[in-house]
Amino acid sequence: MGRENPLTPAGADSASSGEPATPRTSVESPSGEVERPAGSARLPGARRDGYTKLPTGPVGIEPVVVSGPDVDSPPREPDWEPTTATVVAVDDTRLAPWALMAAIVALGASLFVGWAIPIAVVAVIAAVMSLRRPVESRAMARWALVLGLCATVYSLGWLVWAGMQFERLG
Repeated sequence: MGRENPLTPAGADSASSGEPATPRTSVESPSGEVERPAGSARLPGARRDGYTKLPTGPVGIEPVVVSGPDVDSPPREPDWEPTTATVVAVDDTRLAPWALMAAIVALGASLFVGWAIPIAVVAVIAAVMSLRRPVESRAMARWALVLGLCATVYSLGWLVWAGMQFERLG
């Protein structure tokens, strides 16, 4: 009982009075020995003394100038009008039939030789390009793509088989 609790106020004995102990609410200022260094950081929220100018300058008020057509003047002839006599050129070039023809030729050739793979690759590229164009026949382009891919597979099969035959010879 001779020891005092540091959390209780001085002179209050919580055991004898029966009341709960209350902590101190005041904060003491630092002693005279504590100095704030000159180059130390400012505390958050501290007043800044560096701003002496307003963030914006004065805004000048100028008279409003009305621009646009003069309502009182008589109407004049327009400078330009679209003509209806010119015909817009229509894109008649079709890529899907050429892709389908190249795919059929590549598939026929790839059944016998493997060197038809360039024609099959051209057919696949043309089929993909024709699928991306809105004016092309999508059914024809799909057939060209499928047949071109089949021709590519058959040609690669022939080339792999030929490579395996060279392994046996050499």
